[in-house]
Amino acid sequence: MGKKIVVLPCSGIGKAFGEISRQAVYSLAEDLRPEDVITTCLARLMIDDPESKALVKDNIVITVDGCAQGCARKNVEATGQQVDHAVRVIDIFKQHKDLKAQGVLELGEPGFKLAQILAENLKDEVDCLIKKG
Repeated sequence: MGKKIVVLPCSGIGKAFGEISRQAVYSLAEDLRPEDVITTCLARLMIDDPESKALVKDNIVITVDGCAQGCARKNVEATGQQVDHAVRVIDIFKQHKDLKAQGVLELGEPGFKLAQILAENLKDEVDCLIKKG
């Protein structure tokens, strides 16, 4: 596969859903699909970092936003690129309301379980995008 899949998490520092988005993306990129997935820091894209802009320009992009503001998606679009798939943590949480994070600094077992479910959902989406070519 020539192109990689860039999965860009929210940078919602201080927000549980932002932390869940990052933990899910780290799991995806490091453990579940390291050969296919790369990530970058949203802040680098926001400051027009040439390397980060090239990543979203030259590859397939999935964004993972922690809240309805959709900063990851909006910042990719601000570069003139389209997002291939956008995910919101709140939509996963609505399906698993019993998995509420204990806090921001310590997600606790329920929060990490929600992050793992999100990572598995992202893995399935990556697999679909790879099949599409």
